[in-house]
Formats: sequence, structure tokens, C-alpha cells
Amino acid sequence: MMDKNSIIGFILIALILFGFTFFESSQSRKRAEAQRQLDSIAQAQMPRDTMAVAQAAPEVPAEPASGVAEQQGAIYTDAFLESARQEAASVVSLENELVKIDFTTRGAQPSSVLVKKYSSYGGGPLYLFKEGGAEYSVSIYAGQYIRTSDFNFQVAESSDTSLVFRLPFEGGGYIEQRYTLAPDSYKLDNLLSFVGMQDVIPRNVGAYDIDFNVTVPRLEKGYKNESQYSKLDYYFEGEKKPVEIGRGRSASKNIGARLSWVAFQQQFFSAIMCAPKEFANGEVAISFIPENDPSQDLMHCSAKMRSDFRPAPQVSVPYEFYFGPNHFNTLKSFNRKYEKIIPLGGWLVGWFTRYAIIPMFNFFSRFISNFGLIILLMTIVIKLVVLPLTYKSYSSSAKMQALKPEIEKINAKYPKQEDAMKKQQATMDLYKRADVNMMGGCLPTLLTFPILWAMFRFFPASIELRQQPFLWCDDLSAYDSILDYGTRIPILGDHLSLFALLMAVVMWLYSRMTTANQAASNDPTASSMKFMTLWMMPIMMFFICNNLSAALSYYYLLSQLIAIIETWVIKKFFVHPEKILAKVRESEGKPLAKSKWQQRLEMAQKMQEQQLREQQKRRR
Repeated sequence: MMDKNSIIGFILIALILFGFTFFESSQSRKRAEAQRQLDSIAQAQMPRDTMAVAQAAPEVPAEPASGVAEQQGAIYTDAFLESARQEAASVVSLENELVKIDFTTRGAQPSSVLVKKYSSYGGGPLYLFKEGGAEYSVSIYAGQYIRTSDFNFQVAESSDTSLVFRLPFEGGGYIEQRYTLAPDSYKLDNLLSFVGMQDVIPRNVGAYDIDFNVTVPRLEKGYKNESQYSKLDYYFEGEKKPVEIGRGRSASKNIGARLSWVAFQQQFFSAIMCAPKEFANGEVAISFIPENDPSQDLMHCSAKMRSDFRPAPQVSVPYEFYFGPNHFNTLKSFNRKYEKIIPLGGWLVGWFTRYAIIPMFNFFSRFISNFGLIILLMTIVIKLVVLPLTYKSYSSSAKMQALKPEIEKINAKYPKQEDAMKKQQATMDLYKRADVNMMGGCLPTLLTFPILWAMFRFFPASIELRQQPFLWCDDLSAYDSILDYGTRIPILGDHLSLFALLMAVVMWLYSRMTTANQAASNDPTASSMKFMTLWMMPIMMFFICNNLSAALSYYYLLSQLIAIIETWVIKKFFVHPEKILAKVRESEGKPLAKSKWQQRLEMAQKMQEQQLREQQKRRR
């Protein structure tokens, strides 16, 4: 049975769910404002030598249209650079079992990434970015301010696993970009080298700039869900987790401190650039593209990073790129905290997800291919683990319900307001005789909240569920739809999710089952709580889950069904109201050991009575 404490616990879970999200959003804005102030201070205090490029370099003139260059004259004084600027680009590729990366000689940069073994929603090939949708360029002052994306590089070496591009200078030396793609890996190693350029790059140049920009196309079923789980992350070495911006909202950030990597994270796939020697500072930005945009792109991401430079006959700086899925174990294998971009919750919820939910999910996945069945087994296991808490909550609620007639007698015995302390003491004495814990219905329910929140975070972020069908659902990672309206309805969306609807119906049945035998009360608070539990909670959960992962709605549906079975079993075989009342009546008249709380309550009652007597004396 469900008493006030149980109802309060249930409502608190919902309030915490909403309040936590609002609190995190508010705190993020405050942290962002504080960080902006720190960044401004850091930029102001930045040593002058790290700003040498920006101070010494002139503006790069815009490239003239075809046929105009000859009329206006050369842009670059270096004949080799001018020739490279005018050369036509070509495309070369690196490919393994997991990815195919096309490179353009224009800037010696990746131009498109095809992630194999996955497909975009609808069955087409999955491109993390397409030709023309990315830029990776290096800018440095070498007599003139040059940007590598303006020049056509020469292919110096080519093999199945590596490519080497070079941009020679008339004054001697060259810039080299070496890329290596190992077999069966999503990691692309990049070695940027300045060879023999000590006479070309002035000695006072202390830094060069890197631009890494990507336009990520839409890859999933629902734009709203995809954009809410897409973001930009950047990581400072030694920190527990990266900083994130975005989540469906355009944002930018100036970073005045050294950082290790930046990630452009779509819901299930990411493009990550890492500097093992760290970036000196930078600026990042993310901009979401409207849902109705004909390009069918999701977002633009950019990172303008600065790296330290020390002139020498040869300067080589390693970088790493990750182009692949947001798979927890895959990201964790790089030992760079990449796996932290997956939103698994805070320290408690995240700990439970990493060390309980994910291992259990992976264990069942080794033997079972049907993910609907896997979620069912996970739900049963979780329910069995929390069964002692569930039993304690249910039995406490049932006992308090059985004591309802005795509570009504106490209320009738102490109807006056000044007898409130006596009524409370008598109620506590009754609960103690019946062996009822007043927090027994509420506390166990609250203790299960981390599990509820862990599943709320896990299912929408689990790439294993992506495009996995179950029953009428074609993708467990997105919403299921049995009816598409063709137009967006506020709050509800443009579709009807059957899993969300069934979950709400079963939640209503469960609430009706647990409140059916509660005695009628004239207390407006109790009536409103009952209304919240019976009607508002199922309706709110339906609107919330209608646009979320079908796996999440399915899990909540199973959880409620199992809760109904557990409640029936406990009520039928373990909790007997007549035995509880018999126990109370047997103990009537017998002294009970008083707890410290009861002793303090009695003292408070005596003080209250003393105050009342003194007030009556003064009135006389």
C-alpha cells in the first residue's frame, strides 16, 4: 500500500528529476560567466611572445576569382607558394576496416570521413563529415602570413597506412603533414613538421594557429533528440572530465589556459582532435542548424587553437584525430578521458552506470542479440537487487494503511490544536508497537533514484541501441512512433509514442492499485497528493518520454509492470493487516522503551504545557 510518505517519495523523485536538470542548466550558465571572466584575465596576462604571430602577421588578402590573379599580380612573394596557390587539388585516401578518410591536397587535410559498419537513418552511408564540410589548416608567419589551406601540397609518400604531404618554400625547407591510419582503428595520427625553415620563419615567431572546423550532417531519426545529445567538449590535462558547451544550443568559449583536446560530438559519433603536447590556448564554438534547413546538416563546430613554436632546423609536433562512434570501451581504450564525453551522469550516477549498468549490458550482449530482451533481463536484475528496499517500502506503507483505524481514533482523541504534541507522541507510540518506521515508505524510494537517473542517462547515449528494432519500434535509441501528425504540437511533438503511452497507462494502473484502499480524507493536502500520484505523474511522464529514447520508455514500462507484480505478491503473502492490529492490541498497556526522539518530544510537550499554564495565569 502507498501512504503519504511513499507518495511524497514518488513526487520528490519527479521534482528532483526536473529540478536537477534546471539546477545544472543554471549552474552551467554561472560557471560559464565565471570562466569568461577568468579567460579575459588570462588573455590580458598572456606573455607577448606567444602573441608574436598575431602581432607580426599581416592580413591574408582574399583569393581572387579565376582569371583575376594574373591581372592583379601575385599574392605571395615566394614563387613556390604562388605556384602552389594556383595548382589544382586532387584527392587521395587512407582506408581500413572501420573508416575511409579522403584527403585533399589543398591544405593536406581530411576532406571527408566515412564510418563503416554504421549507416545514417534511412540506410545511407554514414559520413561524419562530407567533402567541403571540414577544414584543418595551419597558419604561421613565414615572411608573409600563410595559411596551409590556401595551397596545394605535393604527395611525397603514399602507402596503405600512411600519407605524406609537403609544401616547399623557395627560400628552402618545407611544411610537412604526415598521416598514419593503423589497421582496425578509428585513430588517425598526424605529425606536423617544419623542416629546414629556420631561415624562412623569423626567430621572434613563438606560435602558430590551427583551425579545425567541421560541419556535421544529421544522422539520426529525430532532430530534437539528436541535437539535445550533441555538443562540443574540451579537456584540460589532469581534470576528471571535459568541459562541455552546446546540447542543442549555439555557444562559444574563449579558453585562456592550456588544453589537451577538443571534441565535436554528435549524439553517437565524434570528431576529436588531441594535442599530446597540449594547445597553448584557443577559442571554440558550436552552432546548430535549423531543423528545416535544406542542407540537412546538424551543426557547425570550430576550434581555433594556438600552439607553441620554437624555431629550429626541424620542428615536429604530433596530433591525433579520432573519427568514430561514441562507444564507451573504444573511447576508454585511448586512455585520454575520451569516454567522459558520453553523458552518464554525475559522480554517483556515473559510477553506477560505468561499473554496474554498462558491464551488465555488455554481458547480456555477448549471448543475446535481441536488445528488447536484454533490457527486459536488465530490468529484472535491477528489480531483484533493489527488492529488499522495495519490500521495506511496500511493507511499511501497508502497515501504516492497516493502522488507519487506530490513527483515526488518535485524531478523535486529540482534536484540539494545542494537543498536537500529544497526538504526535501517541502516533509514534502506535507506530513503534506495530514496528513501523515512519520513513520506511519514503527513504527506500529515494534510495532507488540514482538507478532511475542512471537509466535515464544510459539509454539515449548507448550506441549499441542505435537502429536496433524491437516490436513496432525501428530504432530503440530514438522515439517510437505509431502516429505521425505531420505538424508539431507544443510539448507533445509531431508523433505519438506507443511505448510512452503504455508506460503512462501502466503507471496510472499502479497508482490506482496503491491508492485504491486508502481511506477517504478531508485533508486537502492528501487529496492533492493523491491527484498528483494518480493523474499528474502519468501525464507528465508521457509528455517527457514521448520524445525520448524508446528503450527508456520501454524500461519504465517494464519497471512499472514488475512493481505491480511485486506489490500484489507482498500484499498477498507477506503483509497481513489483521496480524498487525493484533500485535498492536497485544502490546497495549505494556511499557515500551522510549527512543531519544520520543524523550525529546516528551520534554517539548512538557515545556509547551508549562508555557500554556503560565499564559493562563497571566490572563487571570
